[in-house]
Amino acid sequence: MDSKQNKPAGYTYAQAGVSIETGNALVRAIAPLARATRRPGADADLGGFGGFFDLKAAGFNDPLLVAANDGVGTKLKLAIESGKHDGVGVDLVAMCANDLIVQGAEPLFFLDYYATGKLDNDIATEVVASIAEGCKQAGCALIGGETAEMPGMYSDGDYDLAGFCVGAVERDQVLTADKVAAGDVILGLASSGVHSNGFSLVRRLAADKGWKLDRPALFDQNLLLIDALMAPTRIYVKSLLPLVKTGKIHALAHITGGGLLENIPRILPKTLHAHVDADAWEQPRLMAFLQAQGNIEPEEMARTFNCGIGMAVVVAEADVAEVTAALEAAGETVFRVGHIAAGEKGCTVSGCAETWSARAAWSATHNA
Repeated sequence: MDSKQNKPAGYTYAQAGVSIETGNALVRAIAPLARATRRPGADADLGGFGGFFDLKAAGFNDPLLVAANDGVGTKLKLAIESGKHDGVGVDLVAMCANDLIVQGAEPLFFLDYYATGKLDNDIATEVVASIAEGCKQAGCALIGGETAEMPGMYSDGDYDLAGFCVGAVERDQVLTADKVAAGDVILGLASSGVHSNGFSLVRRLAADKGWKLDRPALFDQNLLLIDALMAPTRIYVKSLLPLVKTGKIHALAHITGGGLLENIPRILPKTLHAHVDADAWEQPRLMAFLQAQGNIEPEEMARTFNCGIGMAVVVAEADVAEVTAALEAAGETVFRVGHIAAGEKGCTVSGCAETWSARAAWSATHNA
């Protein structure tokens, strides 16, 4: 008798829920997307065990490396539920690249981590395509990443993202708190929407209020509510980098979780305080909608959402006009929103912008 007839069927990785062939097909599909992000110093070919970057070829003389990593958060749940995956990769890059430029660093290369229970190549390719788009906007190369298919770790259709970005800055161009001085002016660059913070509250409101996400927004009949909420995070790198190199920017604060109140103090020395005037810009209608729908107190709005300002730029009074003109020429909407004065490290936001329900002043000190 042939012993093979009595041998139990062998287990395979595919039976456990992981398809090596599907993963290989994804790598082949996304390789051209990565190649499209090539820049001096990076080859951007996928498939090796790691990615190389040549700092000398990128033109640096005495650089410091700066690294950042982040995710997209629960905005991904809206992407999954609505089938809108074409912007979350831009969010992923933005959350990392914007954190590098505030150090004065130029983003050089990016790596992503995509994890799911069962790999759907169409969705994965759409996500990676948006990551490549974000890399183009930030001027960095997508030099690698990791795709993890992990049955049992995620519900059907769910996936998660993480991003890792490395940048470099010449030693004498690093943005540090000691460059900020009393009398400096705070400029605010307009955000493109909610960006990637506060979505746990957004999703709670959507569920409790029964929002029809696929219908025109109450505040803009020409825009679906889901499209307003899913607008990708604005990437400010290319607008800011030339000005950083001139030395005219004293400090930058990326307005993410914690809002203006908790992010601006991160760039201040212990003896300076930031004063922001909420009357200096009109709160976007989307932010006003969220505030009204949730009856959200002004201080809660200021700590949860960017309220229309995605980046704070600190410059000397003498350079305000020149910096503003350069940023506007680069496509940014710029507001003069406040100033730096002597005082305990922190930030006060005051004013009575029409879409904020009450006049108030708030202070926060960040120990980072």
